[in-house]
Amino acid sequence: MTDDPRPMLHARGVSKFFPGAVALDDVELKLYPGEVHALLGENGAGKSTLIKCLTGVYRRDGGVITLDGADIAPHSTLDSQKLGIGTVYQEVNLLPNLTVAENLFLGRQPTRLGLLARRRMVTEAREVLADYGLDIDPAEPLTSYSVAVQQVVAIARAVEMSGKVLILDEPTASLDRDEVQLLFSVIRTLKARGLAVVFITHFLDQVFDISDRATILRNGRVVGTRLLDGVSQTDIVTLMLGRQLEARVHDRAPRTLGDLLIEVDGLAKSGMLDPASLRIHKGEVVGLAGLLGSGRTETANLIFGAVPADQGRILREGHEIRVTNPREAVAQGFALCPEDRKTDGIVGDLSVRDNIVLALQARQGWWRPIPRAKVTEIAEHYVKALDIRLASLDMPIRLLSGGNQQKALLARWLATAPDFLILDEPTRGIDVGAHAEIIALIESLREQGMALLVASSELEELVAYSTRVIVLRDRRQVSELTGDAISTSNIIHAIADEPIQEAS
Repeated sequence: MTDDPRPMLHARGVSKFFPGAVALDDVELKLYPGEVHALLGENGAGKSTLIKCLTGVYRRDGGVITLDGADIAPHSTLDSQKLGIGTVYQEVNLLPNLTVAENLFLGRQPTRLGLLARRRMVTEAREVLADYGLDIDPAEPLTSYSVAVQQVVAIARAVEMSGKVLILDEPTASLDRDEVQLLFSVIRTLKARGLAVVFITHFLDQVFDISDRATILRNGRVVGTRLLDGVSQTDIVTLMLGRQLEARVHDRAPRTLGDLLIEVDGLAKSGMLDPASLRIHKGEVVGLAGLLGSGRTETANLIFGAVPADQGRILREGHEIRVTNPREAVAQGFALCPEDRKTDGIVGDLSVRDNIVLALQARQGWWRPIPRAKVTEIAEHYVKALDIRLASLDMPIRLLSGGNQQKALLARWLATAPDFLILDEPTRGIDVGAHAEIIALIESLREQGMALLVASSELEELVAYSTRVIVLRDRRQVSELTGDAISTSNIIHAIADEPIQEAS
């Protein structure tokens, strides 16, 4: 790390607004030469928006950005590259049909007498890549090499074009352990050259392996910047999730559970989720806790058949059932409200009425349309029952607030009368009032005997309504908490791979 007190890049008071939402609120970020700076936060925290403001994809609505002491206002990624800021994403943004050398020098190929100097380009590419520890043939197609090598080529291109700040957005998500170490050796080389490196990842072990400093975002605001040699993973997780570690014992009156309804036995998907097992009774809420990328959503999708598992089985009331797609899941009485309601849930241009009845109609079959009067009756019932605020049943659902969209999605699945309801981040991105109403609905459904599986980053909610909490880390189950052991502090300790506290 450098002793130079002046940052290479300094973003001050950066704000970004979208209709109905504050994406960034007075954010400050300092990047120093010769440092790796981790940018951390859950989904929706503002990481991607901040990077897009730094690199000219978005025009910021407030604040100042200085690079090497000079104010900058990039208007595009090409503009930011010319200024000295390079970005490499998880999905390698190179051209697979070209050679390594052509990718490395794309847009700035060496020429001789107006013609491409191909031999010289290959020679120079080999020299450049040697600086990054790669001994490969640059004349070969990019696709001849592993994703890790392609990442290094992308980094080399970004650095050679920019050379002051390098932003790495989830670069290790698709790499195995040895490939991660190759990438880290390149990052350490760049540190030694004096670059300021931003490292975005959801793997905390990697953050502590390679990073010097971390800035944590939550709900569009900076909640802390820490030198990592003086903090623990628990400290960082606490900042990310907004929870203080407290020695609390909750009054957990014993809840009478019904019969065992769902048993998941060793369900797994190669590269996505290690074998997962859980049991859910009627009248029970089982919580899934973990950071972004821990396997919460993957578990929900595998159980619902949205992603087919390649091993394991699901039993309903003791009998093995076939769930290889959502249609089979719905036929078994399953329902899933997905994490991203805008992409995977609502059909924005359809009316609220048609969105609510969508799953019921699909289960019945499109060749047997539900009578219009019945559709209206069902929609009106759930609009009233869930207090969905709208001007008309005929209005496009995209015009509703986030909380009312979420309640309409819940209505869609409740209309199918499920026995087993899976909720993935049911309260994310909604207002406080709708937030409380959905939590009350979860409690009500449990009391009515429904079995629920709830994946959430809102730890206090999970603690409040869960009979058991399964904690995931790095796509595998690491702990199961029951009774008085269910607490925000124990969940955080389990996520951080530290001993949990025994219930007193």
